[in-house]
Amino acid sequence: MAQFIKTIQNMAFQNNLWEKGSKIVVGVSGGPDSACLLDILSKLAPKYDFKLHIAHVNYALRGKDSIGDELFVRQLSEKYNIPLSVHTPNKSQYKGNLENSLRNIRYEYFESLRKELGFDLIAVAHNQDDQAETVLMRIIRGGGLNGLSAMKVKSGNLIRPLLGTSKEQILAYNKQHKLKFRLDKSNKEEKFMRNKIRHKLIPYLEKSFNPSIKKTLGDWSIAVADDYDFIDSSAERFALSVCKNKCAHFSAKEFLRLNIAIQRQALRIIFRQIKDCKYDIESKQAEELLKVIKSTKNKSPKAQIGGLKVLKKGDNIEIFC
Repeated sequence: MAQFIKTIQNMAFQNNLWEKGSKIVVGVSGGPDSACLLDILSKLAPKYDFKLHIAHVNYALRGKDSIGDELFVRQLSEKYNIPLSVHTPNKSQYKGNLENSLRNIRYEYFESLRKELGFDLIAVAHNQDDQAETVLMRIIRGGGLNGLSAMKVKSGNLIRPLLGTSKEQILAYNKQHKLKFRLDKSNKEEKFMRNKIRHKLIPYLEKSFNPSIKKTLGDWSIAVADDYDFIDSSAERFALSVCKNKCAHFSAKEFLRLNIAIQRQALRIIFRQIKDCKYDIESKQAEELLKVIKSTKNKSPKAQIGGLKVLKKGDNIEIFC
């Protein structure tokens, strides 16, 4: 298992995940992945002079199990002698797609805690299996290139030190080091798309097409991420130049001179800017927006797409809530 930690250190070096003296908020749910991440970062702390702080979100959706998870994470805090902060959201915050809502709440809390503490980074325990599930989920939902590139090892202040490791490796590490962890029973409930992909689609793909499908999807998503970065930087320059006060105004002709890939990405960025959110519009919604922008009808075409209104008057395009 020394090789396991070395592999993580090598990936951290290659991707500039941290520096000596980094102050890191560690997201810990109590599950096997976050238990592994916490143990590894605590072992690396003396070498890199890390300052660590545990963050746990108790959604209070699973009764005694949620209480048990929080108590377990408190025990981990005592075991490693690492300070802990716990957040219990107001259930009024659970809106729309529950999975997306919980994720947004979690990351918003981690970021607010990082700023409050004056820390540098947030570490979460996503692994190679999570990456494969995310890529497949976004393909099924019709995400753009950003969806196909899925999660990055480092995104701003957010780092994923375990992203290059498999669930199998993590469980082997936990077993060798006798690490305790909690299992979330809801991970088996097939009402969530991710669980259907994990328990049905991936085993089918492994058996029928590619035994290494999780690694293949993970490696592929990294390559796609490089392409996405180029397109995103070009699209962002356009999108930010036309967005102001929760509204976008631009020339249809100027927009249509952009490469089609940059057009689609610019619309996604405009959507996120106006809606003040982190999630993407779906591909079909981007195409509907493009249809209005490309329209040559004499009438001023308008539509409501993904919660946004789009209006074309001559060459002028207006997108707003």
